[in-house]
Amino acid sequence: MRFILAIDQGTTSSRAILFDEAMNLTATAQEEFPQHYPASGWVEHDPADLWSTTAGVCRSVIERAGVSADDIAAIGITNQRETTLVWDKETGKPVYNAIVWQDRRTSDTCAALREAGHEAMFTDRTGLLLDPYFSGTKLKWILDNVDGARERAKAGELLFGTVDTYLIWKLTGGKRHVTDATNAARTLLYDIRKGRWSQTICDLFDIPRGMLPEVHDCAADFGVTRSDLFGREIPILGVAGDQQAATIGQACFQPGMLKSTYGTGCFALLNTGETPVTSKNRLLTTIAYQMDGKPTYALEGSIFIAGAVVQWLRDGLKIIREAKETQPLAEKADAGQGVVLVPAFTGLGAPYWNAECRGAIFGLTRNSGPEEFARAALESVGYQTRDLLEAMHADWTPEGGDRTLRVDGGMSASDWAMQFLSDIIGAPVDRPKVLETTAMGAAWLAGQRAGLYPDMEGFAETWALERNFQPQMDEDTRAAKYGAWKRAVTAAQGF
Repeated sequence: MRFILAIDQGTTSSRAILFDEAMNLTATAQEEFPQHYPASGWVEHDPADLWSTTAGVCRSVIERAGVSADDIAAIGITNQRETTLVWDKETGKPVYNAIVWQDRRTSDTCAALREAGHEAMFTDRTGLLLDPYFSGTKLKWILDNVDGARERAKAGELLFGTVDTYLIWKLTGGKRHVTDATNAARTLLYDIRKGRWSQTICDLFDIPRGMLPEVHDCAADFGVTRSDLFGREIPILGVAGDQQAATIGQACFQPGMLKSTYGTGCFALLNTGETPVTSKNRLLTTIAYQMDGKPTYALEGSIFIAGAVVQWLRDGLKIIREAKETQPLAEKADAGQGVVLVPAFTGLGAPYWNAECRGAIFGLTRNSGPEEFARAALESVGYQTRDLLEAMHADWTPEGGDRTLRVDGGMSASDWAMQFLSDIIGAPVDRPKVLETTAMGAAWLAGQRAGLYPDMEGFAETWALERNFQPQMDEDTRAAKYGAWKRAVTAAQGF
């Protein structure tokens, strides 16, 4: 039997998942790593942690499955997007820590660019908004603030990459400096219509084009691993940013199909087909996937805090020990209190894009306690998802009008949270049997390129439903609860 090794390098942990010839999950390994917060609103990772945990979980999963490198046909990689690294072309030594997608240090830079009238140009070329979320201003910050970095970059000594690019460079022993179209589309430097790096934007940021990676399809030849890493060279044949990989793993291949992934943040993607749809509601236009040189586009809404709100209950408030405790607490909450939590801990994402907003909680009474906080935390994810979906369908309504939402990610395992989600959006929610859709997407890209897995149509036929949630909330209650949420968001932004 032959296997596909999927690397899922995330915001708080690195994971490796082994899939067999029938696309069944065979074994997993996971390792968390520290987050670094050197200043308010700053979030960093040590690049050494990204690499060591990735290499470590790959070795662990091979050992756990009792297979050898000879049994692995290919590797697929999916990764936290927008996180930015710059390293020495010869030594591989990073010039600075990885600046994480959540980092807000370039808020002033983005504001200045907006005030100078540049946002329309950025949106037209990249499909993105001027926000600290994306890689471009992070890269500019490193070149501006690390001694000698820009001069070294102009001399051809430094390389830039998102996490996929950095891992491929390390896996191949520095032989390949590459990325895929979905990750390139998140940098604020890539023209998603022309399919190339934008010289205009690079000039504006004073970023040398030579430090940018070569861009490939999602299923392509990304190089082979060093033979000393796993015992032999293994081809890397699939790459996609985590949300695009989840879209692929959910088999959202038809225009109008919609998925939402609940990890640290929440990310909803609506497949819009061959044509990029420009949002009038501050959503992102992005590349869902690119195969055979042909991009498929999507509208995307990003929520910065989803699963992270449960981590806050655990690590910040210390009212739970494990994430699974939130559901029984929420079930016991006094629904009549109407506590609303706006989890803008690192600003508000789509459709608000308010980098300066911070979290707030409304409706507290003398009797508010852990149960109400847990309920408000889970409900906040449903409210934010509705914000995204309303904006999406205002921008583009698919033919047929099917608004079923396919869900995945850690929080999707909560029946309570998914039922509330269905209630508040007033539409069906489908949870698949395989919740590892992000890793599955990366594995399928590599597996079909290796000739092991079926084509797109065949893969879509393998998608299987685990549970369907139907809305049960009456329209008056839905409207009242969502109205309270909208008032809370307005108040939080006003503060």
